Amino acid sequence: MDVTDVTDVNVVVIGAGQAGLSSAYHLRRTGFEPGRDFVTLDHAPRPGGAWQFRWPSLTYGEVHGMHSLPGMELTDADPARPSAEVVAEYFDAYERAFDLRVRRPVDVHAVREGPRDRLLVETSAGNWSARALINATGTWDRPFWPRYPGQETFRGRQLHTAQYPGPQEFAGLRVVVVGGGASGTQHLMEIAPYAAGTTWVTRRPPVFREGPFNEEFGREAVAVVEDRVRQGLPPQSVVSVTGLPLNDAIRQALHDGVLDRQPVFDRITPDGVAWDDGRHVDADVILWATGFRPAIDHLAPLRLREPGGGIRVEGTRAVADPRIHLVGYGPSASTIGANRAGRAAVRDIRRLLAGAPVAA
Repeated sequence: MDVTDVTDVNVVVIGAGQAGLSSAYHLRRTGFEPGRDFVTLDHAPRPGGAWQFRWPSLTYGEVHGMHSLPGMELTDADPARPSAEVVAEYFDAYERAFDLRVRRPVDVHAVREGPRDRLLVETSAGNWSARALINATGTWDRPFWPRYPGQETFRGRQLHTAQYPGPQEFAGLRVVVVGGGASGTQHLMEIAPYAAGTTWVTRRPPVFREGPFNEEFGREAVAVVEDRVRQGLPPQSVVSVTGLPLNDAIRQALHDGVLDRQPVFDRITPDGVAWDDGRHVDADVILWATGFRPAIDHLAPLRLREPGGGIRVEGTRAVADPRIHLVGYGPSASTIGANRAGRAAVRDIRRLLAGAPVAA
């Protein structure tokens, strides 16, 4: 590391998805100047956060719970357009409207203790010394691949939701979809008309939720996730708590047998998947819709992880180090949650930089 190549700022924001842009907006709004007082670093090649990598068949009209960023509404979006295009254009316009000056593409290699009680952020574009850090890296870069006996022997194709290309590529193929979340059900319903056959397997029976997702229900679900991160456990997704909404498309897929859930297999064979009771399903493709984990490996030098495997967080603040805020982590891993968390993190950081005590 070239120690001469270090730029001093008050705050470094890592990530320019919903959480990072919300944080940068609130820093800007409260008097922090981009480039001088704070910098926002993003490893993606262009604006759009993880949305820019979503599969083309996921249209904006199919996206649930997309909330506008603070200070600028997303209006008049064509529901038939790919969500990747709609959201990327919106994020791009947002960055320009508020002059956030996001630096990209920049890969953050590590955040470690630096001199003078500051944090040293080591990146592919030089190094920054900061008094506080907002980590808004999300989960898209850490797809979770479970391991099963025989996995390396499978002669077909294995891919994760993060690599999902759209349903046409599965035409005429036998596809096993693994995972009981929103992505797994969406993939199945898209692939079924094209594939020679589909099999859906999940570790636990899926829970389909009747009725509206109202504010009270949402608060209860977020509280469950928040309790986990307060204990230093790895965060769950909110959908794992709320269940899957039982809409008309889901009802039709259940009626048609597309969403015919089987318990997860016990092993993978060269030509499919097998259960210990003797059943076997031939497969050309295994699609792992098994979720993501927080992308926080670059924080490892700070030793923030608890014995339970997660980072203990109060609000957005890492309990082990009040200079570190995690926005878009755990309970704030939704678009509306990220907006609120960005505001809360900036409020705490302003108190920290002013020398005021940070709430316990």
